[in-house]
Amino acid sequence: MKVAILCGGRGTRLREVSETIPKPMVPIGEHPILWHVMKLYASHGLTEFVLLLGYKGTVIREYFLNFAAYECDVTVHLSATGDRRLTFHGPPAEPWQVTLLNTGEDTLTGGRVRRARRYLETDELFCLTYGDGVGNVDITALLAFHRQHGRLATVTAVRPPGRFGELVLDDHRHVRVFNEKPQVSGGYINGGFFVFHRDVLERYFPDRDDLMLEKEPLEALARDGELMAFRHDGFWQPMDTPREFQLLNDLWRSGEAPWKIW
Repeated sequence: MKVAILCGGRGTRLREVSETIPKPMVPIGEHPILWHVMKLYASHGLTEFVLLLGYKGTVIREYFLNFAAYECDVTVHLSATGDRRLTFHGPPAEPWQVTLLNTGEDTLTGGRVRRARRYLETDELFCLTYGDGVGNVDITALLAFHRQHGRLATVTAVRPPGRFGELVLDDHRHVRVFNEKPQVSGGYINGGFFVFHRDVLERYFPDRDDLMLEKEPLEALARDGELMAFRHDGFWQPMDTPREFQLLNDLWRSGEAPWKIW
């Protein structure tokens, strides 16, 4: 089963961090956030990826074309040629198959998915998510849920992370509880981590670059009763702002990153 990852956005709200690289390449620790997303899927046995590239997509291409050089120590034998020129040290590279697909610099999310159709129709189902958000989503349970309900599409529903400290007051305005940046207790939002039947590509994704996944395709699937929600009440966090970049890096450095299940 293929996992398509949207990697084409400009990340304008993260401009302080991502001015020279695409947002999926912004690092958490020593690795880009895209690597963290892929590690999550790989920990559930999904290792075939289709990366939907756009803005500064060449940076992502270069990372994977030179993956071993980025991930391992390397000795360069300057006087040698061919296979003897480079010696890589350390563990083997990730056992992933990665297709790097240019979907256009200004193509919207739905148009990017449509451009990947020839790669995504090879199996009955495919996964899709964003390249700038992590969580401890149980991908195995998500796939089981999708197969059980029998509809064409599943979206992972998450509670949005709180942006401000929550105060719980009593009648005298005493603060009874203070929760720093809690998960919002009411309502769900689109958290990505989709599962689609391949038939959606023909029926719900017209061949247009201005097609936004979050508008026509998902709205039509919902109207037709073909979109189900997999509720995830665990950790989920996008990287949209410098503050969120700092939060994710602080969690990673602490050794207690909730999405690190591998």
